[in-house]
Amino acid sequence: MKITILDDYFDSLRALPCFARLAGHEVTIWNDHVQDVDALAERLADTEVLVLFRERTQVRAALLERLPRLRLISQRSVYPHIDIDACTRLGIIVSSDQHAGTPSYAAAELSFALMLAAMRQIPQQMQSLRDGRWQSGVGHSARGKTLGIFGYGRIGRAVAAYGKAFDMNILVWSSEASRERAIADGFATAPDQARFFEACDVVSLHLRLYPSTRGVVRAADLARMKPGSLLVNTSRAGLIEPGALVAALQAGRPGMAAVDVFDTEPLTDPADPLLTMPNVICTPHIGYVTHDEYELQFTDIFDQIVAYAAGAPINVVNPAVLAHRSVTPTHPGA
Repeated sequence: MKITILDDYFDSLRALPCFARLAGHEVTIWNDHVQDVDALAERLADTEVLVLFRERTQVRAALLERLPRLRLISQRSVYPHIDIDACTRLGIIVSSDQHAGTPSYAAAELSFALMLAAMRQIPQQMQSLRDGRWQSGVGHSARGKTLGIFGYGRIGRAVAAYGKAFDMNILVWSSEASRERAIADGFATAPDQARFFEACDVVSLHLRLYPSTRGVVRAADLARMKPGSLLVNTSRAGLIEPGALVAALQAGRPGMAAVDVFDTEPLTDPADPLLTMPNVICTPHIGYVTHDEYELQFTDIFDQIVAYAAGAPINVVNPAVLAHRSVTPTHPGA
């Protein structure tokens, strides 16, 4: 089959052990990012299987309708960037393993790293040395602080465990079922969202972005945070009410933020308010960007292709497509 992989910025996939799963197929890898529909349609004209890096490229009807040979889109995690209805209408299978069985430990580690970096002012202290100065300020310890976990799923649970290892007090706010799991794990839960934000020294967001969670963190929630508190977001920018984080930081509640996700990605405008504020640490959506995490994720992604090639697609998120299209692919070596 003809397989195309988009947005492999650092040409990292070829070196992964799991890449051997695609042996016998014709694989094309693009290392840049293109969103223009005409350019993508030209690149993907002969593609039968499309591999996506998370949500880096939007795949909508206007593009899909120009890809008559496309039969499978294989990726991992959520898929707000894919027009699932158009895929079903056009007979394109979408396979996406929803992190079955494992959290993204890389994202959990980055969340905690950003928390420590912000609290200890690590980027600012580094810059001070580079500017020929010595210490530039006084940071805060993690021990004894209240770490709020908003969303107690696989990643939130891992971050809570890291916080416990640092002798932090863990407070959880999430769905009722998730709060019950947190209690079973020995963690406290907040009585409501308002008091959750009031009580925490650090709030770390670990929710998936659905219509029901978009804007779930409101300006009023941020205004309840302590002046010296920190908000960490390695999940999705859309979880926060539009414009609320910048306004809250300017008002001094919370006092700091550490973010890995943005309303527009890739973010290339150095004048963006979050990049210019001295009380904000930003990273370019690297929560899942490690060699180890890539091996984990792309093993699943490539296994989905192998299953499709065998005529038995797995992790199909639009099963209705199977009712009106044969799933038997062309010969793997074609």
